[in-house]
Amino acid sequence: MSFKTHKIALAPTFRERRWFASQCGYARFAYNHALSDFKAGLENDSFQSWQMLNVNFNKTKKRYDWTRSQDQRAALYAIKHLGQGIANWVSKRAKFPRFKGRGHKQSYTTDEQSVRVQGKRIKLPKIGWIKMREALRFVGKIIKVTISRTAHRWFVSITVETGDTGLVDTSTHPVIGIDVGINTLATLSDGTQYDNPRPLKRYERKLRREQRKLSRKVRKSNNWFKQKRKVERIHYRIACIRNDAHHKATTDIVKKASAIGIETLKVTNLLKNRKLAKALSDSALGGFLEKLKVKAEALGLPVTEASQYFASSKTCSRCGYKKRDLTLSERTYHCSQCDVSIDRDVNAAINLRTLAVG
Repeated sequence: MSFKTHKIALAPTFRERRWFASQCGYARFAYNHALSDFKAGLENDSFQSWQMLNVNFNKTKKRYDWTRSQDQRAALYAIKHLGQGIANWVSKRAKFPRFKGRGHKQSYTTDEQSVRVQGKRIKLPKIGWIKMREALRFVGKIIKVTISRTAHRWFVSITVETGDTGLVDTSTHPVIGIDVGINTLATLSDGTQYDNPRPLKRYERKLRREQRKLSRKVRKSNNWFKQKRKVERIHYRIACIRNDAHHKATTDIVKKASAIGIETLKVTNLLKNRKLAKALSDSALGGFLEKLKVKAEALGLPVTEASQYFASSKTCSRCGYKKRDLTLSERTYHCSQCDVSIDRDVNAAINLRTLAVG
């Protein structure tokens, strides 16, 4: 089975936005209450499952009249998510769950059985039909529906069970090596380059100005919240530009490749360089490679990751000679053995393609 998720922007009215915010608050309330019960149980040497936490919450919520008008599925899935967080903590995959504050990301999950999608609208429990900016692009059984807010926009993420999809024949396509960088987002072994928009650098001055205004407001006043929304919109704009460049580049690459060779990036180690940390964060190279691997896997393309210590930039792509003293400022690779001169990024991409060929 194949599962695909389509995140669609909504066009809610003021009343509908109030409803979404209310359900997010109800989900946060249920999550925090269940987490408090779980911690109290641990102090008494009692480990409670998420089902028991949900039963306890259902007993407690009857004390509050306002909970009757809420979507009870929002609370149920919030407690289920807490159960998954506890399971991750038990298996030492994550830290112990923490309480969620009002500044936490707003989102809630509802029951997929009560959801209907018709064209550019979706029917949600209790609130009814909501307009969407576009139609759902996948056909199949709806598995999961999550409502979330990013900056000033509300989104619905719909996960659909699409069944087995036929793989595209890519046997006639070439093997491609990809070298990622800061100035150029990606350089292919055939010489193709994809520009890096670097949106943070473009909006950095405006973002600094708006954040300075926010720091001068009285915290949690009306003007503080208005200014906070302006800062959120700038961050949202930066993320959209970055994701758009990543998706366009990765989609174009997987359409013309039969196999892909990429490098292994230790982003946490790279960010230790204070001179490159901001530019690396702006490029989000780890996210770019992750999108590439996901799309290649969906099409059945093999992806070969080079070793962390593979010197793709220092090795000559023609004779294999390894240049020890190659500095970052040298953008052209000149081999002293075979006297070849080639662009540094193209040379690294060819070496990654050779590794992918085997």
